[in-house]
Amino acid sequence: MTDSAGIPGGADAAGGSSKPPRSRRRRLLRWTGLGAAFLAVAGSAAGWWLYNKLDGNITEDTSAAAELRRYERERPAHLATGAENILLIGSDTRSGKDNARYGRDRGTQRSDTAILLHLPADRRSATAVSIPRDLMAQVPPCLKADGSRTREQFAQFNWAFQWGGAACTIRTVEKFSGIRIDHHMVIDFGGFKKMVEAIGGVEVCLKQPVDDPEARLKLPAGRQNLRGEQALGFVRARYSLGNGSDTERMARQQQFLGSLVKKVQSNGVLLNPARLYPLLDAATSSVTTDPGLASLRDLYELVRGVRDIPTEQVKFLTVPRRPYAANPNRDELVEPDAAGLFAQLRTDKPVTVTPPRPDSGIKPAEPAPTTTPGDRTDGGTAATPTPVPTFTGTTAGMADCR
Repeated sequence: MTDSAGIPGGADAAGGSSKPPRSRRRRLLRWTGLGAAFLAVAGSAAGWWLYNKLDGNITEDTSAAAELRRYERERPAHLATGAENILLIGSDTRSGKDNARYGRDRGTQRSDTAILLHLPADRRSATAVSIPRDLMAQVPPCLKADGSRTREQFAQFNWAFQWGGAACTIRTVEKFSGIRIDHHMVIDFGGFKKMVEAIGGVEVCLKQPVDDPEARLKLPAGRQNLRGEQALGFVRARYSLGNGSDTERMARQQQFLGSLVKKVQSNGVLLNPARLYPLLDAATSSVTTDPGLASLRDLYELVRGVRDIPTEQVKFLTVPRRPYAANPNRDELVEPDAAGLFAQLRTDKPVTVTPPRPDSGIKPAEPAPTTTPGDRTDGGTAATPTPVPTFTGTTAGMADCR
């Protein structure tokens, strides 16, 4: 008998076999299966370890939650199902090794930055409203760290955070806006730098050189990719850029955040695990949140809901303000403009933003229009559609260097 190659006795006679012995095949399959199982278990274990590491990074603000429950009856009602309002607070605390270099730790902190982020129910846009730290506001009675309570008083907005932390700041915002705050996040100097480093820096354009020893910032004019310390200096600098007003500082913060949003979306960070993990590690280890956002799953659900928002629909503006009549170094709300803005956000209705006119500096926000009766052919009246109110601001889509 010959095989197809003409070798007598077939493959066995040639000194080999077309198939390994059955017992050998069984051993091979067994080891392959064991190897696959080991890799699956190892992958699951690594994934579980990473998940628990990130989840354990987050600091939960239980004291603020308890204080807000105490005053639940006086808090605003939530008027728009599915919409969320998140208060982002930048703390100027000097505690901890990452913050000690910016000054002596006196055991106190104020809100260096406060931004009210509104996410509508349809998640097709996002509106971030900066609240001036020098805004004069009615601050309610607040629980201090030593257990005592402050009295209600008309004071500078950022004092609320020093007196009573996030809970006091939230109640102050709710008091002057009528908007229910669903969640909050607090981040300090060190945490901000870590997050910027995790995405490789953020690009901004400077019209003139900057030399600000107090903000630890020295940069030439032109296009700059700001990382860590430089990024922090850029958003904190006040007296060396522009006219030294807090209004211009907030405009720079909005410019920076717009560029950050654009970079994260354009680089596919939120869809790329290799790029997403460093950002999540920096973010989760840097923030203090309410219990509703104090898990990786909660944060992921939040990010997943906003990651596809077009950059031109991510809007930034400052609450309508002007110099306070009794002290021009402080701010007060411009009415009825501020009330119109808060009403739109409170009821989950849209706003639009337009850049300030280059010939007039910061343009005051326009008042929100009201619904007016319109004529009908049948002799009755009907409310004409209310135009979307427009305010001075910018969007992440406008954040290009030009």
